[in-house]
Amino acid sequence: MIRFEDVTLTYPGETAPVLANVDLAIPEGELVLVVGRTGSGKSTLLKAINGLVPHFTGGTMAGRVLVDGRDTRDFPPRELADVVGVVPQDPMSGFVTDVVEDELAYGMECLGLPPDVMRRRVEETLDLLGLTDLRHRALRTLSGGQRQRVAIGAVLTAHPKVLVLDEPTSALDPGAAEEVLAALQRLVHDLGVTVVMAEHRLERVVQYADLVVIVPGDGQPVVAGSPAEVMRSAPIAPPVVELGRLAGWHPLPLSVRDARRAAGPLRDLLVGHTPHLRAVRSSARVRAEIDDLMVRYASAVALHSVTAEVADGEIVALMGRNGAGKSTLLNAMVGLSPKVSGRVLVDGHDPRELNGPALLRSVGLVPQEPGDLLEATTVADECRAADRDATCDPGTTRALLALMAPDIEDGTHPRDLSEGQRLLLALCVILAARPPLLLLDEPTRGLDYPTKARLATVLGDLADAGHAIVLATHDVELVAAVADRVIILAEGEVVADGTTSHVVTSSPMFAPQVSKILAPEPWLTVEQVAAAVAASTGESGPPRHRAAEGEAAG
Repeated sequence: MIRFEDVTLTYPGETAPVLANVDLAIPEGELVLVVGRTGSGKSTLLKAINGLVPHFTGGTMAGRVLVDGRDTRDFPPRELADVVGVVPQDPMSGFVTDVVEDELAYGMECLGLPPDVMRRRVEETLDLLGLTDLRHRALRTLSGGQRQRVAIGAVLTAHPKVLVLDEPTSALDPGAAEEVLAALQRLVHDLGVTVVMAEHRLERVVQYADLVVIVPGDGQPVVAGSPAEVMRSAPIAPPVVELGRLAGWHPLPLSVRDARRAAGPLRDLLVGHTPHLRAVRSSARVRAEIDDLMVRYASAVALHSVTAEVADGEIVALMGRNGAGKSTLLNAMVGLSPKVSGRVLVDGHDPRELNGPALLRSVGLVPQEPGDLLEATTVADECRAADRDATCDPGTTRALLALMAPDIEDGTHPRDLSEGQRLLLALCVILAARPPLLLLDEPTRGLDYPTKARLATVLGDLADAGHAIVLATHDVELVAAVADRVIILAEGEVVADGTTSHVVTSSPMFAPQVSKILAPEPWLTVEQVAAAVAASTGESGPPRHRAAEGEAAG
C-alpha cells in the first residue's frame, strides 16, 4: 500500500537530512506505529505519505514515496485526498464547521460527491465510530476523545485507503484514548484501512500494532519490524517492556495481561520490600490555598466547591477526564479564570491582584499550548528575552534548555520546533524566573521517554529545592514517577485527594502499568522495582543490563 524507496529529505536551509535512505514497505490493512525521539522526523515521515513533504514544506527529496501506486512527487495532497486521510494532532485546528454532522459532510462536499452518497456515508460513519448520539452537537462542546473520533470520521467519509494520525492520544485521558484506539482497530480489522500513527505513549498502543517503525533521527537508518522484534532492543520502550527486560521474561510482554501472567516469581521476590518514595517535609509552608472555589463560564460550572492546598516541596498531580476542570483550576491559580466565588491565594495574595513582574516571581504557568508564551523569531532571542523578563543572569534560560533539549539550535524559529520541543522551550522560559509555585498543563505532550525522564529529574530537583509544583496531566506514568499527591477531578469537583500510591493503585483508569502488573502491592515504577530487586539479590547493577549482556553473548 505504501512504499518508501531510498527516500532522503532535507529541509530548506538545513545541511543534514531529517530522513536518510528510508526503505520501507507498509502492507494494506495494518496498524503501523511510528516512534522515535522528540524532533527525530516522525512527523516528516507522516507528511511524506500524503505529499505535504515536499509540496508544502519545501526542501529536497531524493527517492520516491508510492501510495496505492501513486508517486507523491507527481500528486500534491489535494490529488491524494481520496487515498490518504490525515488527522492532525489538534482536531479543533482542522475543523471548518460548527456541528458534528456538518463536519462529517464537509470533505465530501469538497470532493463533489452526490448528496445521496454523502447522506449514506455520514450515517455509516456515525454508526462505525459511535457518534450517532452526537450528530447535532456543537463541536466546541465535545470532549477530547469525542473530537478525535469526529476528526477521524471527517476524513473517513471520503473512503481513504490510508489513515495518517499524528499523536492521536497525546491530549486524551486514558478512557478517551481507549475509545479512539478501539475505533482505529475497527477500521483496520473490519474495513482493511491502513492506519499509520505516530505516538510517544507506547504503553497505550504498542500491543495493538502490527508493525513498529523507529525513526532514530540524526540521519540514522529507519528500523521496522513486528512489535515483539523491535521492542527487544528498542532504545525507547513502555514500562511493561522495561519491566520484562528487568525480570528477564521471554518473550517480552507487550500488554499488562501478558505481563501479569509472567509476574508470579517477581512478586515473590518483592515480598518484604517497599517502594522507595521521595521524602516530603510535613512541616513545609503552604504555598497555595484554594478554598470553596467556584468558576463558571456563562451557564456552565467548570469548578464547584474545590478546596485544596499545595505546600513547598510538594508535587501534586491533577487528574481526571477531559473537561473535568484541570486547566481551569491551574488558570485560577495564576489569576486567569473568572472566579465566581471562593478564594485562591498564592503566597498569601490573590494572583489576580499581582502585576506582571510580581506575578512572575510568585507563580509560573506553562499552558497546554506552549506557543502562546513564545514571541521571538529565534530560540536564542526567546532565551535572551526570558532572561530579561526574569531579571536573571544572561544565559540562564539557554543553559536550562541545553539540559532539557540539547538538540535544539539557537537559530531555529520556535514555530519550526516539534510540539514537544516547543513545550520544553516554554518550560525553560518559565523556569528562568524560578517561581516558587510552578504550574504545568499537560507537560509531557509530544515528549519521548528519555526527554520525559529528564523532565521528571528537573521537577524532582525543583521540589527538593522547595518549589511547589502542580501539574495537570493524563500521563499516568509521569504521575507515578514524580507526584507525591494526586487530586482527581470529575465534573469540576474533587473526588479523590491523597498520596499517589493510594489514589492511582485504587483507580483502574489512572493506574500505571507497573501497578496493574504487580497489584495489589503499591509498586508504581520500574525504577522502584529495580532498586528492590537489586537489594534482594545483592547485585550492584540493574538486572536488565545483565539480561541484555546474556542476549548479546547468546
